Amino acid sequence: MNFTRALFAKGFTVIAQTSGQRGFLTVTTAAKRSLFCNYRKVLAVPKNLTQYRSVHENTVSPIQIKKRVTRKKRNEEEDLAAQGFFNVTAFSTAEQYDLEALVVGLEEQNLYAAKKFFSTDNLGAEQDVLYVTAKYMVNGEARDIFFFREGSVVMWNFNELEANNVLSFLKPYEKDGYLKVLVKGESEIMPYTYIPEPIEIAEDTQPSKTQALFKNGKFFLSKGDQTFLEKYTFSNAMATSIKLGIWEATLERYIEGMEYLTEDLKKGRRIKIDRAQALRMTGELFALRHMINLSSDLLDTPDFYWDREQLETLYIQVCSYFSINRRTKVMNEKINHCVELAELISHNLNDKHHIRLEWMIIILIMVEVGFEILHHMERHYQSNEPQAMVPVAH
Repeated sequence: MNFTRALFAKGFTVIAQTSGQRGFLTVTTAAKRSLFCNYRKVLAVPKNLTQYRSVHENTVSPIQIKKRVTRKKRNEEEDLAAQGFFNVTAFSTAEQYDLEALVVGLEEQNLYAAKKFFSTDNLGAEQDVLYVTAKYMVNGEARDIFFFREGSVVMWNFNELEANNVLSFLKPYEKDGYLKVLVKGESEIMPYTYIPEPIEIAEDTQPSKTQALFKNGKFFLSKGDQTFLEKYTFSNAMATSIKLGIWEATLERYIEGMEYLTEDLKKGRRIKIDRAQALRMTGELFALRHMINLSSDLLDTPDFYWDREQLETLYIQVCSYFSINRRTKVMNEKINHCVELAELISHNLNDKHHIRLEWMIIILIMVEVGFEILHHMERHYQSNEPQAMVPVAH
């Protein structure tokens, strides 16, 4: 029986008959011959298990190739929808949007109404956020969109089909758009719902004012005048996270493109890159560092919240949920290492360029010395030649 089990484990078919008692196996004579022949083959099985399986895949028992039944995962979105939650989805599709032209396009499309076009800085020099609302509701809930000038869009209560339609509509208004795969891969989706309004118990008591909150990865909004600001706060944090995700993916692609250079340096091979490419690589790194540390609000809370403490608390909580501070710190560390590598490569190429120039100067000097030697020899031979006697006429 142990021998039979061993052959079963090796993947061979055993022709067997079941005895009267359950659990016992009787091997026929023909099967024994096949087993011993196959056992000799087992002794010569190669170490490459893949090759072995390909040779003997026709002899695998149906019991062994039976697939494990996979359990269906619980659909979390359907469960949240049953509990009264809606979805808010965020995408970052480009480096920048032309919001002024987008307002005109939305008016021509006549599906969404522009509600606010406002600035988020204290100076109000440039309007950088466009807030629109769909002209029809779904399941009794409004459908809002926040367009951020830095190339992000956040959609409230949009299904996947209509979200894709909005992304397609945005294409003409994008500047330096991203790849579709990158946009889909770095998107965020979060559930949200509304806090029930407090019930007034007595006539002389005032109902307590409900405030939005963020708990367990879910947005809870209050119904009232503050709903717009609360949606903007959550949208701002999500837009910041996905934009950081786009930059993280860009940096990872940059790092993968530099791997062959590190291998060449490690093995002492010639670096297969010129000075122009090295300069361009360094410029891309500094441009990315500029966007992260200077052109965005990753290092500090935006000025929009300085006099809105409750909204600032919500913004900080959501940013902490997405680990924005830690991710920003990690990105800066990676950029520093990439800058060091780029500078090392640039110095190496500059040294080679200087050596090449020095050799060119040396060769030119040698050529000039050679010509001077030829001229000197020519003058020497001319001075040693006997001058011809010219007869003097009387």
